[in-house]
Amino acid sequence: MIRVLLVDDQPLLRSAFRALLDLEDDIEVVAEAADGEEGLALAREHLPDVALIDIRMPVVDGIEATRRIAADPDLAGLHVVILTNYGFDEYVFDALRAGAAGFLVKDIVPEDFLHAVRVAARGDALLAPSITRKLIDRYVAQPPRTGVGRGLEELTGREREAVVLVAQGLSNDRIADRMVISPLTAKTHVNRAMTKLHARDRAQLVVIAYESGLVSPRER
Repeated sequence: MIRVLLVDDQPLLRSAFRALLDLEDDIEVVAEAADGEEGLALAREHLPDVALIDIRMPVVDGIEATRRIAADPDLAGLHVVILTNYGFDEYVFDALRAGAAGFLVKDIVPEDFLHAVRVAARGDALLAPSITRKLIDRYVAQPPRTGVGRGLEELTGREREAVVLVAQGLSNDRIADRMVISPLTAKTHVNRAMTKLHARDRAQLVVIAYESGLVSPRER
């Protein structure tokens, strides 16, 4: 059972998301909150698998809530998916660096929304295609950030290859096909790379890959 926390200051949207999730046999909404501070308290109380958090809320916004979740060792298993009305904006980078596992635009179709919750629960990075394209395009105009990617020199050749493929948006199964290895071995390479690069999840691994210069936006 996938346990979900909804955090959004719009009651109508929370009700709509809950109604959709409650129809699924493998998903349970364990709590709802109207702001980030309340959401943090409920996250610590219920220990959900996935938190769907609005990016712009009163009291504590989605970015700060994500940052506090990422810093709490008791919430290490919680995957944050940011909900936004705006698609790509300046908050995307901040939220990914804070520890968000991905983004969803609120006009997503129901089937994709449900799939997204399940993907997030598995610990995979989750970015809406429109956001992914703009996120990568943004790096074309930016030089690599100094100090990012501490641990790159510790990666094996196969781990570096796996990181590049993750940054291109490939799943473990597709990485396995590309590298001609088993999905389990692909997952192992990715997990070891995340450990060495101090990435909380695959979304942060993507950010590190681009910001460190390991992957060029023109390689996508």
